[in-house]
Amino acid sequence: MTALTVLAAETPSLVQSVDWLAIAPVVITAAVGLLVLVADLFVPERGKPALGWISVAGLAAATASLLPLRAGDRTTFCLTGDPEACSYVADHFTLVIQFLVLVGALVTALLSVTAVRDTRMPAGEYWFLLLSSAAGAALLPASRDLATLIVALEVASLPAFALVGMRRGDRLSSEAALKFFLSSVTATAVSLMGVSFVYAATGSLHLTQVADRLEDVPGQLDTLAMAGVALTLVGFAFKTAAVPFHFWVPDTYVGAPLPIAGYLSVIGKAVGFTGLVLVTVIAFPAYSDIWGPALAVLAALTMTVGNVGALRQSADRPNSAVRLLAWSSVGQAGYLLVPIAAAAYSGRDQIGSTVAYALMYAAVNLGAFAVAALVARTKPLHRISDYRGLYAERPLAALSLAFFLLCLAGLPPGIIGLFAKVTVFRSAVDAGLGWLAVVMAVNVVIALYYYLRWTALLFRGPEGAEAPEGARTRTKAPWPVTAAIIVTAITAVVLSGAPQLVLRVASGSLFAQ
Repeated sequence: MTALTVLAAETPSLVQSVDWLAIAPVVITAAVGLLVLVADLFVPERGKPALGWISVAGLAAATASLLPLRAGDRTTFCLTGDPEACSYVADHFTLVIQFLVLVGALVTALLSVTAVRDTRMPAGEYWFLLLSSAAGAALLPASRDLATLIVALEVASLPAFALVGMRRGDRLSSEAALKFFLSSVTATAVSLMGVSFVYAATGSLHLTQVADRLEDVPGQLDTLAMAGVALTLVGFAFKTAAVPFHFWVPDTYVGAPLPIAGYLSVIGKAVGFTGLVLVTVIAFPAYSDIWGPALAVLAALTMTVGNVGALRQSADRPNSAVRLLAWSSVGQAGYLLVPIAAAAYSGRDQIGSTVAYALMYAAVNLGAFAVAALVARTKPLHRISDYRGLYAERPLAALSLAFFLLCLAGLPPGIIGLFAKVTVFRSAVDAGLGWLAVVMAVNVVIALYYYLRWTALLFRGPEGAEAPEGARTRTKAPWPVTAAIIVTAITAVVLSGAPQLVLRVASGSLFAQ
């Protein structure tokens, strides 16, 4: 009996305590999603709009739950034998990305309130899928083991397939959902293969332990570990829409409901880049000589192909506005890849530049999609030419869109866009990637043309004023859409006036030491 007592005292307990405050943002989002799904069974048809407002309130509550965590020093689900190896870490990197995800989902929800009602999409399913995807996206930056990382990635991605194809009877929507599904499934299969190879070579799934064991891999396992690292990175490159894995983006954005296209352009991209950051700078620093040059080449290809694709969009082509935003998002993905590649040469602190750029991009790109959703109410063909003379009809919407486009271009008065691009540019120069900085500078010039062309169109008079197509029917803007435009516009203006609010994340380490 005494020996058993001594043995029990020496054996570490397998019962773990859960830090509920640390996981509150994810739990609240998921719980509200389940609540909406169940409530949909009992709420009559006339009460369905209330489900949207419950979702908006849930996302606001989840965002508010980040405030007690701002110290960035919480961990949970840690190994009993190694307290440093935790599956959930709420450090500053986690909190910034969770803020981006939840606020982005909140703006998407505001845009969706009107879209769900007007297009008669099934409300319960729509809101459940949106909240489920947001919960997975919020879990991903906190994930510090490969299993949780892959699960969070799929929880964020799987509901998005259904959201893209939510418009029943729409051929474009169905095709977009299928392309998105096939590309994402391929990415997941490749990632899982890579993760299995890494596990076989290291015997661990926790990122910190993987990093330590990859430093001293036995010679007979080195090729296996190298293949695992490469396959894992290829899988995440699919998720980030990096070239040549970008082919699904334009058609998916065109076929998806506009709020979901905006959601994918921001939150979907944040999910891919967050996973890429975690596996590169935390799990695979031992192989930085492999993934550093590879990501630098991917960044150059992605920004070039994206900007050239946006440049080729014809103003009178149906869906040209959405396609331009889609190709633009591919180009912006190239900029976001630059600091990650630079981290291979000059340390993980460069990741702050990617996070700062992502925050700027999220605010202004969601704002652009919000204005597009407003214009689409009277001009459903989504052509760039539909924005001609928008200032005469809706001056505030036109000024907001002009400001968003100038931020994306990096021109004053969009100071935050300029500063964010300079920060990314500096990360390449500091890492000794002068050639990549030159490629980025050329691409910024290319992007100026199509952003400024669209901006100038907003203030021109309509062509053929007497033609029926030149006439505009002014309708009252739904207040949720107006609120989304106002929120994003104010955010962009404030960040341009005080860019240090975002750029401070580019200095210092975001990760728990």
